[in-house]
Amino acid sequence: MEQPGPSGSLFSANTASFQDAVRALNTLQTNAGYLEQVKRQRGDPQAQLEAMKLYLARSGLQVEDLDQLNIIHVTGTKGKGSTCAFTERILRSYGLKTGFFSSPHLVQVRERIRIDGQPISPELFTKHFWPLYRRLEETKDSSSYVSMPAYFRFLTLMAFHVFLQEKVDLAVVEVGIGGAYDCTNIIRKPVVCGISSLGIDHTSILGDTVEEIAWQKGGIFKRGVPAFTVLQPDGPLAVLRDRAQQISCPLYLCPPLEALEEGGPPLTLGLEGEHQRSNAALALQLARCWLQQKDYRGIGELKVSRPSLLRQMPLAPVFQPTTHMRHGLRDTEWLGRTQVLRRGPLTWYLDGAHTASSMQACVRWFRQALHRRQRPSRGSEVLVLLFNSTGDRDPAALLKLLQPCQFDYAVFCPNLTEVSTVGNADQQNFMVTLDQVLLRCLAHQQHWSRLDEEQAGPEPGEPTSSLLAPHPPEPRSTSSLVFSCISHALLWISQGRDPVFQPPSPPQGLFAHPVAGSGAGVLREAAAIHVLVTGSLHLVGGVLKLLEPALSQ
Repeated sequence: MEQPGPSGSLFSANTASFQDAVRALNTLQTNAGYLEQVKRQRGDPQAQLEAMKLYLARSGLQVEDLDQLNIIHVTGTKGKGSTCAFTERILRSYGLKTGFFSSPHLVQVRERIRIDGQPISPELFTKHFWPLYRRLEETKDSSSYVSMPAYFRFLTLMAFHVFLQEKVDLAVVEVGIGGAYDCTNIIRKPVVCGISSLGIDHTSILGDTVEEIAWQKGGIFKRGVPAFTVLQPDGPLAVLRDRAQQISCPLYLCPPLEALEEGGPPLTLGLEGEHQRSNAALALQLARCWLQQKDYRGIGELKVSRPSLLRQMPLAPVFQPTTHMRHGLRDTEWLGRTQVLRRGPLTWYLDGAHTASSMQACVRWFRQALHRRQRPSRGSEVLVLLFNSTGDRDPAALLKLLQPCQFDYAVFCPNLTEVSTVGNADQQNFMVTLDQVLLRCLAHQQHWSRLDEEQAGPEPGEPTSSLLAPHPPEPRSTSSLVFSCISHALLWISQGRDPVFQPPSPPQGLFAHPVAGSGAGVLREAAAIHVLVTGSLHLVGGVLKLLEPALSQ
């Protein structure tokens, strides 16, 4: 059977490649475009949910069909992806066939739809993509504004189709943005819901205060469906409590992980960082509740049988984690979150922190990791920051939180692996131009320079606005550089010393700038180089694509 591809061209189902499917998907807008669309439609957010139900119907499903998926629905500002990863891995350790829908992807779009912890194969992606794309194309009507769904909506629909057709036992579904009006919220009967730590993010859509954001997140609560959250500040916690009461949703507060560890061996987490303990505590409750609702045995013996209250909310059960739960937490992997890659003299620290609270956690993790490191017996150590920030985040606030790390070099670049992304559909972003993203990187460099000046005292003046503008030399200040893409930044940082990242020789003149030239010598001679990559999950994804080529296979 032939199926329409992008721009009306025809592909046969068995010859249309994965890259063809991704290119067609990219024509449905990127996340940046979706955010702009949501901002414009903010006056009637309920209409977005109704539109999503219509897309679902046009795709051949009804909302009732989603009840078969036994969904665990999770939102939050920070840690929602890690919570989902822990939850999925715990339930998989019970021998269940799991589906997992998350966003964004780091290297390939198929990472967003996982079965049994693995991204669906290019073949499976292609198999499910074209029938859905065709069905939605055929039911378009330009005269009545019945259109194709935007990028994230399409992937949400596709995840539901994949999970139903591949007959998963359960699906862990991560909310895209917010909760109440997120397109995943057409789910009407999840088994259990979870809310991870709340903070400030996507303010142009969700509101300017944590209380407003809490109201949006609480929108995933459903009548009679148990929900769990971690300890939050009083204001947002009160909003969640009131929202749950209005909806008649039983909401429980998770006890800390220490309470579950008491009287047994400590729990080992597959994800590094103290902040992951809160995510693991929530995941344990979500997994146990799901098992309980589905009448599974061996779900952990209760330690405290009497219900107790905290902040006027019932505490979730304190129980002894089972062997399956312990193994699940230990074996959890979630790329790009508190991830460490050790490569010869280089150690890469990857964390997609992009809010103030997640950046605080990232800095804490990075500094603790440095404190524990084995220092070289001779030679110097160099600390490098690789940073980018996108959307409506406040880069100056994020950079200020990074200052205490005392980097020797701060490097800024866009979320583009190469200057040209031709032939690399997973990295394409049709919503921004190279000029726009480079100007933003130069603004980040200027923020950093100002923060350096404030720390150093006397004002040494502004950096030049060339593409590789350094911070003016100043005692104990950070030299800063801007590169036009991730691969150029990694070329300079690694100086050919990463045994895996061995690209062709750099373009002529790439290191001609005085700071790039002198820094190259320092990096070549250093006994150890510690690189923190943060500020954007898309940046982390681009770095992983280059440092871990197997992820692109």
